[in-house]
Amino acid sequence: MSLPDDYLTYPRRQYGMDQDLYPWRPVQAGKSVALPGDRNLAVALIVPIEHHGLNPSGKPFKHPGAMVTPYPDLRHYTTRDYGNRVGVFRILDALDHAGLKATFPINAMALERLEPLVHAIQSAGHEIAAYGLSTDHIHWGGLDRAVEETWIAETTSLFAAKGLAPTTWMSPARQQSFATPVLLAAGGYKICLDWEMDEVPVEMTTDSGPLTCLPLSNELDDRLLLIDRRQSEEDWLAQILAAIDCLCAQPERFGSRTLGITLTPYVIGQPFRIAALRAILRQLSTDRRVFVENVTRICEAYRLASQSSTS
Repeated sequence: MSLPDDYLTYPRRQYGMDQDLYPWRPVQAGKSVALPGDRNLAVALIVPIEHHGLNPSGKPFKHPGAMVTPYPDLRHYTTRDYGNRVGVFRILDALDHAGLKATFPINAMALERLEPLVHAIQSAGHEIAAYGLSTDHIHWGGLDRAVEETWIAETTSLFAAKGLAPTTWMSPARQQSFATPVLLAAGGYKICLDWEMDEVPVEMTTDSGPLTCLPLSNELDDRLLLIDRRQSEEDWLAQILAAIDCLCAQPERFGSRTLGITLTPYVIGQPFRIAALRAILRQLSTDRRVFVENVTRICEAYRLASQSSTS
């Protein structure tokens, strides 16, 4: 059976990427920049605050961490609830002890029910980011653009009602439609945590203006490794420390790198796992190669460093 004549005719075939949001380049072609204090690595600690409903719609798919067994899945529901009642405060204490700041993406629909937690995050000086409406409002290619635009606007409105104006965004399930970047930029968001195409912040160009993507590692995600892949806490700790050493190894060749690490409250906030997090934070707080800050400050530091390297 022969192929149709138009099989190899593809209007987007070109050097590099099949999209116009950001250019393709090999790592060797990047600009070598230095972070504050001549640090080699910027580390962003991301603590997602999610509310998982007892009966999610599952459209177009269930959010990672959603209910598993038939309704009512109280075992998994209460474990997730434990994260927002107990585990996250254990993470806050560990961050405070290490003197480090993190970014907390929060589902907009959880702001009211978790108001004491929101105040605790603010009081500790951490950054609050928008995490969409809820874990049951997933952005995807089949979502009507007007509906998605409404969801983003409603998210912004719910934060504004609490006196919050986040400019960093993470989509539920870190899932997007083709329109998400342009809608986020149009909605006033400056930074997005959904993509991980590089080891440095990457500026997207959208029809509504720029949108900076800070890479957040899925391969080091605590829920993925400790729950889905059933690794030990010791393995997870070793992998993160290995990543830090690798990314700090060749600053003269590649310049500074960026590493985003997810800390899920109902996972790493468990009492038998928190020691692994404390060990990571202890390393980060004493490692003179590493710059640990919230997402907005990392992107700003990298932007200023990039400007200095070209002036």
